[in-house]
Amino acid sequence: MADIVRLSKGLRCLAAAIVMLTGLSGPALAQDPSFLSFSAGYFDMNRQKDTAVEVGVQWRGSEKLWIFQPMAGAMATFDGAGYVYGGISLDIFLGNRLVFRPSFAPGLYAKGKGYDLGHVVEFRSAAELAWRFDNRSRLGIEFYHLSNAHLGDKNPGEESLTLTYAIPIDRLFGK
Repeated sequence: MADIVRLSKGLRCLAAAIVMLTGLSGPALAQDPSFLSFSAGYFDMNRQKDTAVEVGVQWRGSEKLWIFQPMAGAMATFDGAGYVYGGISLDIFLGNRLVFRPSFAPGLYAKGKGYDLGHVVEFRSAAELAWRFDNRSRLGIEFYHLSNAHLGDKNPGEESLTLTYAIPIDRLFGK
């Protein structure tokens, strides 16, 4: 019985969190367009076994799948590793300027001369905190983790820290 009570409390907390998140992001979420985001940062910054500089590009759609937005991107390191992915994200507006953006995406990884993550299929879990400018562009810091969820014999995972700049696609192409 105690397990059922704990589960019930957990479900109520989850429901309340979803309501709060959708309420916080409501007005501002409806106004933002699709973005093209550019990033540069530090690959494998946590373990530092095979660190490298990384660069990336990401499309962030304005379309909604319930409260989530589609995204797709690619990343490459200076030692030849690469990753392409597609998934979902959620913009959570903390006022008019600050945006917290968790995301999740499965993708395909090639190690090149870089870090062997144990499998070609890797999952990307990320969190970004960004400042939103008047023109809707964003400057942020993103932390993400790549892991194969034990699909391979080894699953070392890696963490990256990047600086991101997202620009509305309509501004990028002069519309």
